[in-house]
Amino acid sequence: MVPDDLHLRVERITPEAEGILSYELASADGDPLPSFEPGAHLEVQVPGGQVRQYSLCGDPEERSRYRLAVQYELQGRGGSRAMHERVRPGDVLTTSLPRNDFPLMYARGYVLVAGGIGITPLLAMAHVLRRRGAIWSLHYCTRSPERTAFRELLASPDFAGHVTFHHDGGDPKRGLDVDALLATRAPGMRLYCCGPAGLMRAVRQASNHHQWPREKVHFEAFSAEGTGAIGDGADTEFQVVIRSTGATYPVPPGKTILNVLRQNGLQVPSSCEAGTCGTCLTHVLEGEPEHRDTFLSEPQRILGCNMLLCVSRARSRKLVLDL
Repeated sequence: MVPDDLHLRVERITPEAEGILSYELASADGDPLPSFEPGAHLEVQVPGGQVRQYSLCGDPEERSRYRLAVQYELQGRGGSRAMHERVRPGDVLTTSLPRNDFPLMYARGYVLVAGGIGITPLLAMAHVLRRRGAIWSLHYCTRSPERTAFRELLASPDFAGHVTFHHDGGDPKRGLDVDALLATRAPGMRLYCCGPAGLMRAVRQASNHHQWPREKVHFEAFSAEGTGAIGDGADTEFQVVIRSTGATYPVPPGKTILNVLRQNGLQVPSSCEAGTCGTCLTHVLEGEPEHRDTFLSEPQRILGCNMLLCVSRARSRKLVLDL
């Protein structure tokens, strides 16, 4: 019987770039680790009891260890700080089994676009594509070489000719030209993107503009602590009102509208819960949403009449939802 949880010993912690550490984890009892597919993640119970999702960035062929990478986020919710400051070699972490919401699907070729710590799931994909002899390219966007995790590995002969680094110095206009990259699409190509919300919006807009089939374009959202969306300021509490019943629920910092509604018995369809798929799209009757998704286009955001409940919040003190 396969256990629901894993107990993994931290074998090694390695600085990979400014503010980024990688963690090599092995089974605490010495058994082979469960297999995983590229794009998978672990839910990790970090010191202090919080649970965070971190992508598996090692080679899926390697069954003796898992590899994670965590970016330190001073203004985050505490998970990355706990990993950086409190986890040491020899510690045992409790995690879930590998789970995959971002699978690598069959294609004739692949374009991978990573931003910052969003390299992690795409690195696992790169290992697999290299071994398959597939047609693929990886475009890796960071601020500088010093902030580029796994730079030496990706610049090694194993990945030669497939990886292009883009350093923008903090100005996205000096980085990857997403529109030019996606202006043409060879038959059968798939696109995978993981990174900050701004990069994913640019990729979605360019892929839509150049008529990439939606089913061939795949996103995974992340924050510096895992796979949540990033907002533009500190969260504050607001109220959501359900039109059909008049019920009002507070949404505190650290909780999503979707979670609050579920806790109060309302069932809202959802899938990715990372702001990428649009399943939980809901009509807003009153109030101003703060969009944190990568699904809506900029014109749709400006209209403000719909929002994704899994990640987005409110700029106004109250939102009235058409539920």
